[in-house]
Amino acid sequence: MLTNILVSLFERDLKKLITEIELYENESNIWRIEKKILNSAGNLTLHLIGNLNTYIGKEIGKTNYVRNRDLEFLEKNVPRKDLITKIEDTIETIRLALSQIADEELDSEYPILVFSKKTSTEFFLIHLTTHLAYHLGQINYHRRLIES
Repeated sequence: MLTNILVSLFERDLKKLITEIELYENESNIWRIEKKILNSAGNLTLHLIGNLNTYIGKEIGKTNYVRNRDLEFLEKNVPRKDLITKIEDTIETIRLALSQIADEELDSEYPILVFSKKTSTEFFLIHLTTHLAYHLGQINYHRRLIES
């Protein structure tokens, strides 16, 4: 039951991320930073893709994903259509990975240490939904500030 809810939340917010990226009237603004805004919407999107493909795809779904976290913040000007394709692929990765775990497995320890102490898989997956929502809000705010 909880895995279905988690998939629903990830899918909802990742589809909203696609909408946010599509709403930029000027595609180059996706990569724009100004004043004290240090991360562009494009880099936050790459960060979310890397984060979810690592912690859900690789660790739970056993994909071969290799993360380059530094590149998530250094890479620039990835075309909008490529960002959207990567988001859509991430949705599918999450669906497949989370379909492999039973609700009972959510109580087990998450396979890697991410914070200062080990957590349950359930706790970490819920954390990932809030991490996604946090950056989604930043991207929404970025778009409205940059294109106003």
